[in-house]
Amino acid sequence: MDYKDNRLTAGIEIHQQLNTQEKLFCHCPTTLRDTVEHSGEFFRYLRATESEMGEIDRAAQEEMKRDRKFVYYTYDTTCLVENDEEPPAPMNDEALSLSLTIAKMFSMTPVPQVHPMRKLVIDGSNTSGFQRTALVALNGTLPNGGQIETICLEEEAAQRVNDDIFSLDRLGIPLIEITTSPCMHTPEDVQQVAEYIGMVLRSTGKVKRGIGTIRQDVNISIEGGARVEIKGVQELDLIAEVVRREVQRQKNLLMIRDELKKRGAKIDPNAMKDVTDLFKNTKSSILKKARRIEAVRLNGFAGLVGREIQPDRRLGSEMSDYAKVCGVGGIFHTDELPAYGITADEVARLRHAMNAGDADCIVIVAGLNQKQTGCASFQVFIRATMALAYVPVPEETRKMLEGGSTAYMRPLPGAARMYPETDVLPVIIDDERWNVLTVPELLTAKTKRYAQEYEIDPNYATQLALSEKLPLFERAVREGIKPKLTAFTILSTTTELRREGVEIRNVPDDAYLAIWHAVQDGRAAKEAIPDLIRSVASGSTVEDALNKIAPSISRDELESLVRKIIAQRSDVITQKGKAALGPLMGVVMAEVRGSVDGKVVSEILKREIERALAKKPS
Repeated sequence: MDYKDNRLTAGIEIHQQLNTQEKLFCHCPTTLRDTVEHSGEFFRYLRATESEMGEIDRAAQEEMKRDRKFVYYTYDTTCLVENDEEPPAPMNDEALSLSLTIAKMFSMTPVPQVHPMRKLVIDGSNTSGFQRTALVALNGTLPNGGQIETICLEEEAAQRVNDDIFSLDRLGIPLIEITTSPCMHTPEDVQQVAEYIGMVLRSTGKVKRGIGTIRQDVNISIEGGARVEIKGVQELDLIAEVVRREVQRQKNLLMIRDELKKRGAKIDPNAMKDVTDLFKNTKSSILKKARRIEAVRLNGFAGLVGREIQPDRRLGSEMSDYAKVCGVGGIFHTDELPAYGITADEVARLRHAMNAGDADCIVIVAGLNQKQTGCASFQVFIRATMALAYVPVPEETRKMLEGGSTAYMRPLPGAARMYPETDVLPVIIDDERWNVLTVPELLTAKTKRYAQEYEIDPNYATQLALSEKLPLFERAVREGIKPKLTAFTILSTTTELRREGVEIRNVPDDAYLAIWHAVQDGRAAKEAIPDLIRSVASGSTVEDALNKIAPSISRDELESLVRKIIAQRSDVITQKGKAALGPLMGVVMAEVRGSVDGKVVSEILKREIERALAKKPS
């Protein structure tokens, strides 16, 4: 696809959790807990509030169509601030300083005063019904010539456990939001910019790592389409595919609009009907459970509701997403029937009851009552009307599905979503505070330095710079541990052990350091490192592991052992001469493995073999 011809325009918003000791507006720790161990729970019903101008945000209005009861899990590490039962504490200064440092890394201009605002959110992810957010800096630069428009510091949302159940351990973790200008024009551009921003963030050494700690929202439009925001892309490698599929979706919606215009398709607001009695003897398990079934006739839509617009997604999928807002499980339509237990005879009777011709498509909505099915039928009507519109791509927020396709979530929010926070004082950012901030070394520069300064393979250096264990590597080097030994353990040894099922996460950094020091001090051989790590991961102390796996042996004891083995295998030396080093090396290492470095054994064994050969008559 020629993205230039389609005038693809894209921007991204990066949301990254900061690795601070405390949350943004309370003193609770930022550690995540097992939801099974929650200490209590409560529930809330959330409603939208009016802005200062007396308006209600359209995204919030859409969310209010869902009559939902939200349940929240509490812990001994959460407090009344997360419950929205106590005013927030002042803004976390550590998080603000880190946000300013990141802004400085992008050459941005800080705002003179950081004013927290409230962002209306009533999807259950915030107990208060809003998320606190604050603008920190403006106008940064990107390597592609684009711009970082803003950096905001905000509180992380609660973590969804299941459906309308949320966990409060994540709520309030400091989160930095980086928003770019719409400066990207190919899927690869978007992915590369996301990779660069992620690299800058990790260069601080102060951001959380792992699945869910960083999320990308991608804003996409093409010529003739509309701006669509795709939320929560967590896998960096999928960003380009998400963009490709959204461009495909918008182009297909444009083509469907053109085909509908050619057919003279139209939407009749009166073409909705209760058809419950038609399906009173149906074999469809879904329709059997329904107390009310309604149908909507879409004139001229036959064959197009079932047309694919993305992999595993059709125009009917879009209508279904809109209908689900009202609480129904989805829709059926005649482009896919007979199927799902609905027979050809039932489809024929349905067409007759709806006065539908061959060119028409009928959508079926099943629900618990008239209110629910009426709401869902009207949502189908709205989405079908959009398909015929001058711009058939609605401006909306979408969620990413597995593989990179997307589904409708809600309309794009408007200006009424934001209003001032009255419980938190603003923070002044003066020149003194800004100038004292130091910019850390970028990981790209660090990679080159490691390769040159420590003579580490460039690929290893790259992996090391991106590793979660980078702080451990730098600490080890500062303590005099050989860089190559540290790098090999972090990148190779632990990877192999993890594949074996060893719980590497149970090994603290101090244990690695103790093991490396033992190797460098001659108390253990580097060959013993995997066994020592296994032992510590299983619960042993480093000292116990060393005593068990690498019992100390003096040089005199080693030399005595080597001479004994040479005397016992003199025939091997007679037959192979100096080439006996290899076979005898294996014998000695079997006796001392873990206690002595192989290089030391090789040196002593080589010397003793030469002595033994010198004593033999020529």
